[in-house]
Amino acid sequence: MTIATTLIVLATSFVLTAITAPAVIPLLRRMKFGQSIREEGPKSHQKKAGTPTMGGVIFLFSIIATTIVLGYLNDAFTSQSVVLILVLFGFGLIGFLDDGLKIIFKRNLGLTSLQKLIGQIIISIAAYFLLGLGVFHNTIQIPLTDFAFNLGGFYVLFLIFWLVGFSNAVNLTDGLDGLVSGTASIAFTAFGVLALVNDQVDIAIFAFAVTGALLGFLIFNANPAKVFMGDTGSLALGGALAMLSVLVGHEVLLLLIGIIFVAETLSVILQVASFKLTGKRIFKMSPLHHHFELSGWSEWRIVLTFWLTAVVAALIAVVPEVLK
Repeated sequence: MTIATTLIVLATSFVLTAITAPAVIPLLRRMKFGQSIREEGPKSHQKKAGTPTMGGVIFLFSIIATTIVLGYLNDAFTSQSVVLILVLFGFGLIGFLDDGLKIIFKRNLGLTSLQKLIGQIIISIAAYFLLGLGVFHNTIQIPLTDFAFNLGGFYVLFLIFWLVGFSNAVNLTDGLDGLVSGTASIAFTAFGVLALVNDQVDIAIFAFAVTGALLGFLIFNANPAKVFMGDTGSLALGGALAMLSVLVGHEVLLLLIGIIFVAETLSVILQVASFKLTGKRIFKMSPLHHHFELSGWSEWRIVLTFWLTAVVAALIAVVPEVLK
């Protein structure tokens, strides 16, 4: 895959998102698809109530269209492309239903945790069996070594855990304008580069299609956001990112490339565990970005710091693989 092809993929998904958003955002506003803000969150977020949500549909359309069209044009639309689209669309559909229920009932609660979990598990299992029809590994490679764990048939359990875990991790991170749009675009770029190193053109096209679409969406999602991606976008991105790490064969590197998502999730786990065991909180509020908000950091300062952290982590993860 040439640099020119990579740029075409990025530009196509970017432009599709950039020209679609101005038409979709007013439609979401007219349909009163506004965001409900949870009362226990930072008070500064109350002014964001009513901002159109479910904006994930904008970039999901761009990603899927770009992956299919440019995949076919480059003879690189494969079964792995189908699996990535399945996970992206499937997890996005769960998020869409979740967002829809929140809007209908005018509350910050859509699908129950169990309902979302069941849906995520079904899609993860479907992805596993689709992968089983082609060439697929059941091993987890340790970066920069020749060591790998062969999980055999138990890999399906790992895949479920991985997709569900990162889908929810990205969802937890989606709490500040542009935070997920930026950090996710960095993570997908990193895996796009790893796919190119492995000569996986089909996977690289998908990864860079996501990057381009998110950068286009960021125009409207940066502070002050004109639209939120909602669970429609965040659940889809998390599931797709985890699936991407599997197909590239670098599941473990996702822990570093996705360090922001990992840290946000750990902050919630530690906060809940500490409060239940000791009655005390470790953070002023979780997820982690709220802790910094209540510590007096501006929203832009938090977002830029997290973006920079994501870039450094991605470089640490990718550069050694590129130089091997």
